[in-house]
Amino acid sequence: MSDAVPAVSGRDTLIRYLRDAGGVGILALAIFVPFIGLRLHGHMNGLALGYRPKLLAIGVVLAVLARVLVLIWQDRRVHQGRAAWRAARIASAGKYVTPLLLGFAVLLPLVPGIANFYIDLGVLVMTYVMLGWGLNIVVGLAGLLDLGYVAFYAVGAYSFALLAHYYHFTFWECLPLSGLFAALWGVCLGFPVLRLRGDYLAIVTLAFGEIIRLVITNWISLTGGPNGIYNIPHPTFFGLNFNLGGGAGTFSGFFGIDPDPKQLTTYLYYIIFFLALLTNWVTLRLRRLPMGRAWEALREDEIACRSLGINVRNTKLTAFAIGAMFGGFAGCFFATRQNFISPDSFTFIESATVLAIVVLGGAGSQLGVALAAVVMIGIPALLQDLSIYRMLFFGLALVIMMVVRPRGFVSTRTPSIALGRRKLISSELISEGHG
Repeated sequence: MSDAVPAVSGRDTLIRYLRDAGGVGILALAIFVPFIGLRLHGHMNGLALGYRPKLLAIGVVLAVLARVLVLIWQDRRVHQGRAAWRAARIASAGKYVTPLLLGFAVLLPLVPGIANFYIDLGVLVMTYVMLGWGLNIVVGLAGLLDLGYVAFYAVGAYSFALLAHYYHFTFWECLPLSGLFAALWGVCLGFPVLRLRGDYLAIVTLAFGEIIRLVITNWISLTGGPNGIYNIPHPTFFGLNFNLGGGAGTFSGFFGIDPDPKQLTTYLYYIIFFLALLTNWVTLRLRRLPMGRAWEALREDEIACRSLGINVRNTKLTAFAIGAMFGGFAGCFFATRQNFISPDSFTFIESATVLAIVVLGGAGSQLGVALAAVVMIGIPALLQDLSIYRMLFFGLALVIMMVVRPRGFVSTRTPSIALGRRKLISSELISEGHG
């Protein structure tokens, strides 16, 4: 008996296209009618309901055509069978993209005449890059879905703010302490969820993030409650403050230059740049150690991981602790950058944004997370002049991205340890939800 797959005729393919696109058209019609087909406009007696059938028809036709194009692209992708070739091309491109991004990040504040807005935007983007790399340890390497990562971000920020407010600690003194406190809370979260997986783990971590937010909101005597904490000190440069008034003991006064807000922004830029590089370097080193290989084994199959004699409890706790530690570092930097923190800065939306960065970039990929942070944080900020259409374009771009590369920007994987030459594993060879 032959095992050959029977060829699909053009007629069957056309019927499949029409059936699928027709269903999309009906769904689009149902969704577009209240948003596009109907319109309220002013009338002498109040408001009147108007109709826009042409615009509605255009929207449905565009949705149908988009679905047909997606089907054609998916069929070509399957029939060409170029998974290994694409994986090799992405790997070779990454060798050039990484140094270019690194060089651009180093030289950005030094560009003559660059506006302070772009340097500050770089600070914001790299803060999310660091958060993404921290969460990537938990989600991308260990395979533990964490929806409450903002809790460790908050712990780091409030640790610095409280120590500075009550005990007058400096940023550099509080930076390691904030990471340690966040790591401690990561272990506290890890113990109750050792036996949980999947959706149950996500729900518990989400609840943990909300518990932390509610505690800092209601413990008014310590945290200031909804009013937050003001006058958080900025970091000093070897004891020199960044004061716009100049004078002795300031950065501008010591070097004999005019005070400029760009000096503090540039200094903060290089601090978060160093912290992000430290996070990346530590993560890459840990992936090659037995701890990192245990994380990846846990991600692939927890039962097989136990059968190999790996201590699953310690593996999960180390993933939560180290990921939380980098979140604490980022929170400490956030507090010193903002000069003010409140519970409104640590809502679930922040956790969802960081998780989206990890998923969009490709879980487990350091380069992919950095690219996703630039896309999700940097591009919307640059498109502010587009007003209400900004999020429309941004959402459309994300939809296209999820269709073209459903497993993220960099969906290939390279084994940390291999016998002989390490080979890339393409996303097409990884089962959805199991790898």
